[in-house]
Amino acid sequence: MIQASNNKFLVPIDFTEQSVTALKQAYVLAQKYGASITLLHVVEDRGSIAKIFSDNQHQELKIAILKDLEKLTEGLDKKGNIAMNAMVVRGSVYEKVTEFADSTGATMIVMGTNGDSNIKKRFIGSNALRVVRESKIPVITIKGKKIQNEIRNIVLPLDLSKETKEKLSVSLELSRLFENAVIRVVSVVFTTDEFVVNRLTRQLGQVKALLEKEGVECSAEIVKGTKGEDSLAENILEYADKVDGDIIMIMTQQELDFTKYFVGSSAQEIINQSNIPVFSIRPVFRKDNVPSFKSN
Repeated sequence: MIQASNNKFLVPIDFTEQSVTALKQAYVLAQKYGASITLLHVVEDRGSIAKIFSDNQHQELKIAILKDLEKLTEGLDKKGNIAMNAMVVRGSVYEKVTEFADSTGATMIVMGTNGDSNIKKRFIGSNALRVVRESKIPVITIKGKKIQNEIRNIVLPLDLSKETKEKLSVSLELSRLFENAVIRVVSVVFTTDEFVVNRLTRQLGQVKALLEKEGVECSAEIVKGTKGEDSLAENILEYADKVDGDIIMIMTQQELDFTKYFVGSSAQEIINQSNIPVFSIRPVFRKDNVPSFKSN
């Protein structure tokens, strides 16, 4: 188990309002996880413009940015006694964020997203989506402006995939950190096939029983999908709104795409359209399927 003092949050900052909101949300979470926070600003090297600057000019820019990053931390409530530091690097945003996370042993990335998947860059997408796809550690994306000081309802979409145990385990940890937040388990179905519906019903019942055995309040519900399978994200977001959800848990896979239950556009829509934080978990494929990210 990772000790609380070893939890390290990485927060990419580009000085937009959304990235500052992500920092504030990260601070709240860091108090629960006992984590330190590193603010990371990436100076993008873009073609001929970047070549104009000398190394000295880049160094001067770095110093100025570091000062601005330090100012951001000054406005945060210090009662949590969270250790914070700031770094500035050059390169591609999504590449540097994931590289920095790997090299520093970060245990979670918290970053803002403006909800723009940047269709013109079909394979790249927005920086937030690319980080979610490539990160080896959990990523929490923040689109909404509201800070969740308390998490009372965790929305946990479940399907018949084998990674259910891992997503359930991470959700259970989060629930305990926020003093037994209610876990709202939901499955969206677009079929009337009794075999599939019965399997989901049994699984939801097992999950509910397991959570209640752990002393966590839980609800479990099957939602009939509307407007076809393309509306999966819409149905999940509507459910989250109905139960006053504070965070949504989704699962990614090791390839640069999402599992078939959160295929491309559906996963992107959840991240891009959700006004509450989205917690993306990358499964650790091993025999016991135990999550690598844990709290004390």
